[in-house]
Amino acid sequence: MFFPISQSHISPIYLVVVGFCIGVMGGFFGVGGSFIAGPALRAVGLDWNFAVGTDLAHIVGKSVVAAKRHRALGNVDLRLGFIMALGTMGGAEVGAQLIQMLKRAGNVNFVVSIVSIVIYVSISSFMIWEAWRTLHLRKKRRPRSKVPGTAAKQDESSFSHRTRAIQRLRLWPMISLPTSGVTISLWVIVLVSFIGGLFSGFLGGGAGYIRMPMMVYVLGIPTHLAVGTDLFEIIISASYGTFSHAIKGNVDILIALVMHTGAAIGAQIGAVSTQYFAGPKIRLAFVPLPLIGAAIVIYTLLTGHKL
Repeated sequence: MFFPISQSHISPIYLVVVGFCIGVMGGFFGVGGSFIAGPALRAVGLDWNFAVGTDLAHIVGKSVVAAKRHRALGNVDLRLGFIMALGTMGGAEVGAQLIQMLKRAGNVNFVVSIVSIVIYVSISSFMIWEAWRTLHLRKKRRPRSKVPGTAAKQDESSFSHRTRAIQRLRLWPMISLPTSGVTISLWVIVLVSFIGGLFSGFLGGGAGYIRMPMMVYVLGIPTHLAVGTDLFEIIISASYGTFSHAIKGNVDILIALVMHTGAAIGAQIGAVSTQYFAGPKIRLAFVPLPLIGAAIVIYTLLTGHKL
């Protein structure tokens, strides 16, 4: 199928399947799936600037579906989501401007590919260490609960002592988040959201692959709430990012709509599935996904960009 905006030929079946897979991951992990969507679009010949902008556009609709489901399950901290949206939008604009600079310099594909590989591998490496260590320590402390439904409520982290140290920083103003059971400095929240927004604008998607882990490890938000809240926040930030990229000519809305067909279904499946897994297991299951994205990017670099 020919898409005139980006001047590309891509199979609609391929786009629907990619959208469905990203929808499941988004609903389950609270991420936009750009670590898969961006490389997947790049792998079929789309330039990185279009892959980034188009991914943001498709992610808005998918996140609405998944966030609505998580809200019904009680997994969304609205106050935190609105606060983070402000920092994310600022970061997204900076990321979009960096993409424009690389476009003008003519090296956007190479630079974004290298940055994405480094980020994806780093995130997976840290999370596999933390999640494995958390599960190992929990097994040593007590036997596994046999009570039905309790597994999904168990959320521990071997990184929690560092998280508590961050929460003890008294940088005024302090923000109380009753839903998440956390009180923390506004500036820490803004920093986390700005970093997430920066990578959202630069690598595409909602950057949940960075923001969701940071919400857990830096802010101390329980994993299930981090998943749902991140999806809610993505609706706001990705909408802004889509607008910013659209006026720069980086969005192929037709590709985004085809991808959303599969993503809307997958998002609901992923959201419901979170209720059956404990926080550390959700984080451990997340580990292979950025690595898959990194592998796709490496493949495109080594083989001339197309599958």
